[in-house]
Amino acid sequence: MKLKLLSTMTMAAVLGLAGCANPDVYSGDVYGSRAAKQAQSVTYGTVTSVRPVLIQAGDENPNLIGTLGGGAVGGILGHQVGGGTGQVLATAVGAIAGSMIGSRAEDKINQVKAVELEVRTDSGENLIVVQKADRDWRPGQRVRLVGSGSNMSVAPN
Repeated sequence: MKLKLLSTMTMAAVLGLAGCANPDVYSGDVYGSRAAKQAQSVTYGTVTSVRPVLIQAGDENPNLIGTLGGGAVGGILGHQVGGGTGQVLATAVGAIAGSMIGSRAEDKINQVKAVELEVRTDSGENLIVVQKADRDWRPGQRVRLVGSGSNMSVAPN
């Protein structure tokens, strides 16, 4: 009974922590603290193509929570099988399988729906910007590009 309660609590904690990823940072409407009170360059242009893509969030600690949590739950569940050498083997297999499943689950949880926007600037340059799909974009739409390099967002004009 205690083991099942511990397994359930561990899985709830893993899923809860995995859900803490903040996908809003990929929105064109959210600025990081470093961008506050900083001058940003503005360029104007026209959207030439829109393509749905996914952003894989969580690159800082790839699958750490899912891998460890899944391994713990798998090991606990595997430990309940058999006895002696068979139990040790089942525990190891359960931990490995749980780690793999937890890692894949965290990958899926950390995906953010996004768009790849190709913009032709008024100066004739073609740019690609990927950001969270939090509004409808269409080819021919006038936009402004704020920032530069790896810190650029697209907003309606």
